[in-house]
Amino acid sequence: MKGLKEFFGYGRLSRKRDVYEFQVSKFSDVEKIIAFFEKYPILGEKAKDFNDFSIVAQLMKNKVHLTEEGVAQIRKIKEGMNRGR
Repeated sequence: MKGLKEFFGYGRLSRKRDVYEFQVSKFSDVEKIIAFFEKYPILGEKAKDFNDFSIVAQLMKNKVHLTEEGVAQIRKIKEGMNRGR
């Protein structure tokens, strides 16, 4: 995770128990991270979560999250991520 932060040159790391998180605050940084992982795909089960994450980012870019229907759509995607599969 430290390598990601150094590579991208932004973001911060946080630790919750045995889990590290790489966090960014700007949406433009999220788009750069998505572009990176589209060029260098994630392998395995986490690829499905990345795909869902990318869909939600696109919905947000298109401002769909500002409607009740959009929030419901994003919640449904979120429910299926990680251990929800």
